[in-house]
Amino acid sequence: MCFLKLGDTENSLRDAEASLQNDKTFSKGLYQKAETLYTMGDFEFALVYYHRGHKLRPELQKFRLGIQKSQEAIDNSVGSPSSVKLENKGDLCFLSRQAESKKVKQKLQVKAPKKDQKQQSKVGPIRNEKTERQLLGELYADKAYLEKLLKDEDLMKSSTKHGLTVEDLILGGISYLDTRTEFWQQQKPIYARVRDRKLMQQRWLPERKRKPSEVARYILKSMEEIDMLLTSSCPEGSCKKAEHVLKTIQGWSDDEIPNKNELIGNLYSCIGNAQIEMGQMGAALQSHKLDLEIARENDLPDAVSRALDNIGRVYARIGKFQQAIDTWEEKIPLAKTSLEKTWLFHEIGRCYLELDEATEAQDYGEKSLQSAEEEGDVEWQLNASVLVAQAQVKLQDFQSAVMNFEKALEKAKLIHNDAAQQAIIIALDDANKDFIEELRAEQRTERLESFRDYDYDDEYKEGEEAEDQKEREENKQKEIEKEENERNGRGGGEKEENERNGRGGEEEEEKEETEGEKGEDYAEPHQDLPE
Repeated sequence: MCFLKLGDTENSLRDAEASLQNDKTFSKGLYQKAETLYTMGDFEFALVYYHRGHKLRPELQKFRLGIQKSQEAIDNSVGSPSSVKLENKGDLCFLSRQAESKKVKQKLQVKAPKKDQKQQSKVGPIRNEKTERQLLGELYADKAYLEKLLKDEDLMKSSTKHGLTVEDLILGGISYLDTRTEFWQQQKPIYARVRDRKLMQQRWLPERKRKPSEVARYILKSMEEIDMLLTSSCPEGSCKKAEHVLKTIQGWSDDEIPNKNELIGNLYSCIGNAQIEMGQMGAALQSHKLDLEIARENDLPDAVSRALDNIGRVYARIGKFQQAIDTWEEKIPLAKTSLEKTWLFHEIGRCYLELDEATEAQDYGEKSLQSAEEEGDVEWQLNASVLVAQAQVKLQDFQSAVMNFEKALEKAKLIHNDAAQQAIIIALDDANKDFIEELRAEQRTERLESFRDYDYDDEYKEGEEAEDQKEREENKQKEIEKEENERNGRGGGEKEENERNGRGGEEEEEKEETEGEKGEDYAEPHQDLPE
């Protein structure tokens, strides 16, 4: 692609073919090869590769546009029965075209040495000066200036800092302009440009009534150009073209355009889409609201659905998620296919997720997933699974979130979406960590509850009951002893008195014995003295 932007078609074609060596169905390689062949002026082979790419990826607009421009270039170069008619009065344009094609083939087969090219460039231009001026346009003055510099011999002998001679640089520039001239001549020859100019002048004369076929052709071509400019990252050009066509159509009568209001609404939609790409959200919202108003006035359900779709997108872009939800929910009954419902449910769920309403986001995510499964679209199954998982993370249902992230990862691997795989792996890792932390928290809670619910109360009660039983038994024993004492009250008193008297006598006898013993042991003092 870079080589093609630099005008180096040989290296561009080489790289494009290299990208197709391992996979002949690689759509980007097919498109790049087709673009390179078209730039080289090989419109027939370019058309072949555009058709191959369109067969593989029919949803891509660039292949359809490539087919169209290649067919137009072939018709302009070769001519078609409807546009070019040869008559006996001397229309010999085909001879000049044959001579030009023969000259090109000879040039491709036999390449002159570098010195001959220099001499040829010094001699003068090959083509007619008038024709070359028309083909080059503003670049013709640049080529004339370069050719004038070739006559300065002193300048031609000088060189640049990088060792290149000024002569080589000038010859390279002239050669590039010659190549572009050949391409533009093949793409749209002068006779074809003159013919188109005359047809356009005749077609849009005010006094001449336009044919329905001419009107339809103009509208179709204009809408394709508007779409092509928008898809090729040129929203400004798309917007200007749509505004110009809108102004033109508004000046026509309803008889010339039976579906005039529908077409005007479509143009407002195109203008709004271009304004979205340019970041003009306020103007885009106004354009899509005009489209919605026209659609409702003329009872056009498809146009109403389209306008609601675009209005919701604008609201979502500017962060007004509730307005986007309300708009898209109004569109739900108008959705026809499962794929359209899949996208619609997904976007509504995404807005609910942005509003932190995770329950609604999960519900719409599951609806989107169901519609995607009905359609069999793996990519939207991936998107819906991720949305459901993200909503479940916000709901702290980490186990379900992990399961849906794992499903999404399988879908991403299936369609070889590496970027999605990396993002899902990160989200899955976070969800697993949260799930593990949740399990640990639950285990701690269960453990605390088990400790709390353990029969400590029962043990305490059993201890209290045992103490009460023991106390009751002791009290009962005391009562029994008391009753026995009461029954033996009298006899017990005399016995106690006798026992007290007996103890007193014994004590006196013991006292006497003690004193007697003391007398025997210790004699009177005078008994021990000598006479």
